[in-house]
Amino acid sequence: MRAGERARADAMTEAANSLAAALSRLRRFEEARSLLRNTIPLAQRVVGHPIVGEDRELTLIMKLTYAKCLYKDDGATLDDLREAVTTIEDTERIARRVFGGAHPIVSNIEACLRDGRLALRRLRLRE
Repeated sequence: MRAGERARADAMTEAANSLAAALSRLRRFEEARSLLRNTIPLAQRVVGHPIVGEDRELTLIMKLTYAKCLYKDDGATLDDLREAVTTIEDTERIARRVFGGAHPIVSNIEACLRDGRLALRRLRLRE
C-alpha cells in the first residue's frame, strides 16, 4: 500500500471508528457492528501487513467497540456474548503483548472483559 493510499485508508478507519462509537452510544448496535465488520479488516491492512495492522491501537479499539456492541445489546444471543468475550480476550492478549500490562488501553479492555463475562453469565442463568 502506497503512502497516499495508506493515509486515505487510515483516515477512513478513524472516521469509521468514530461513527461506530457514536452509533453504539445511541444503542444502534447492529449498525455499528456492521460498519466495524467491514472496516476492521481494512484497519488491519493499513500498515501493509495484517499482523502489524492488527497490533495498532486503533484496530484494538475497533475490535473492543465491536465486542461492546455485542454484549450491550439487549437482544444479544448466547453466541453473540460468547463472540464478545472471545474477541475481548484476544484483544487483551494482543494489547498486553504490544503495549504492556500498565498501558491504559489494557485496563479498559480488562473492564470490558469483566462486563462481557458478566453479561454472558446473566444470560446463561436466564436460559
